[in-house]
Amino acid sequence: MCLVCGIVFIILAPTLALWALGTMKAAGTNVHPAEPALALVRDGPFRFTRNPMYLALCLVQIALGFFLNDWITLLFVVPLALIFHYGVVLREERYLTAKFGEPYLQYKREVRRWI
Repeated sequence: MCLVCGIVFIILAPTLALWALGTMKAAGTNVHPAEPALALVRDGPFRFTRNPMYLALCLVQIALGFFLNDWITLLFVVPLALIFHYGVVLREERYLTAKFGEPYLQYKREVRRWI
């Protein structure tokens, strides 16, 4: 397939994840989804996507597909994203709506869930 594409995605993924991690730490909130959110983070990569950490993991899967030159591995990003979406993201969104109310609802209106 495309080795250059794999390199781009494998650089982009950890860059996005580390940017999100640093932004969350700077905002003084917990990073682990099982711990309570202490702040609504809208800076850094959260200006472009509400789920930069999960997006970064999907980008790793895409990079792996390119590196292995395997369409099945590349397409596995679809079930991976669905697992994140239905298994984690929707639950997190309900929690954040209950915790932060209208400010979070406004954020949802302004920033896309994924990209």
